[in-house]
Amino acid sequence: MEENTKGYAPEEENDEEDYYYRTDVNKSLRGYKIVIAILAVILAAISVLYYNINRRQQLEYRELEVVRDSIKNDLTSLISEYDSLQYQNDTISARLVEANELVEQLKYERRLNYNRLRAYEKEVGTLRTVMKRYLRQIDSLNNLNKKLINENVSYRKEISSANLRAERAEEKASELKNKVQQGAILRARDITLIALSSKGKPVSRVRTATTLRVDFTLNSNELATPGNREIYVRITSPDGYILSTEQTPSFEFEGGKLSYSASREVDYQNEDLDVSIFYNGSGFAAGTYKVQLYSGGYMMGSTEVVLR
Repeated sequence: MEENTKGYAPEEENDEEDYYYRTDVNKSLRGYKIVIAILAVILAAISVLYYNINRRQQLEYRELEVVRDSIKNDLTSLISEYDSLQYQNDTISARLVEANELVEQLKYERRLNYNRLRAYEKEVGTLRTVMKRYLRQIDSLNNLNKKLINENVSYRKEISSANLRAERAEEKASELKNKVQQGAILRARDITLIALSSKGKPVSRVRTATTLRVDFTLNSNELATPGNREIYVRITSPDGYILSTEQTPSFEFEGGKLSYSASREVDYQNEDLDVSIFYNGSGFAAGTYKVQLYSGGYMMGSTEVVLR
């Protein structure tokens, strides 16, 4: 019995040790489980936080991209408006270059943030303000140009009307001048042709005559210029030849030259003046003679006379 008692005592001691050991292990396991659970909760919280932060960043980035795209659209529209101005100006050209540079910067911008985008928006606003100012100036210039065009048209009409009046006045003056010139022409009346003998007596037979005398009266004319006048007489014989001397003298008439039978210089003083011009010859034939009188480049009168 003593041996059995002695043999049992160690087993009881081992069981007690195992019990305490298992208790410690269980406590450790529970501690680990708690730590693991806490870590799992922390990890889940971190995951949720990371997800929310990442999602918020993505939303913010998308919003920034939307803002960036909006700024790019505004710049593109602004560039089109600058191009449509069609106005030569160094400042506008510089602003247009600046706008194109901003578009290029936005195209390759990778690090988006609100401060940079706000700076871009500010520059776009400045460009738009400048453009509006130039648009107002251009509108003002266009209105002024339209006003000037209207005034120019009005002036042109006035000038055209004045020119028309001047042309009409010039035409009237020319007509009046022509009338005066026509009115200043000397006219001859009562033109006759008389055959004379060698003694200066009228003869009834022209064949016996040695001289032909042309008698006429110069009309009084207040418009004519007084003074000496050279008068030319052309006598055409019945056979159609101009009676003339061997020298066949001529005078200027309408750009050409006419031969004449005889001439005489008279002193005209705007009053009726009786004139006689003599042509000396022989061998005159009976028939109808034509007499024409010229002076100052004009024909003063003409007649036909039958000589027997």
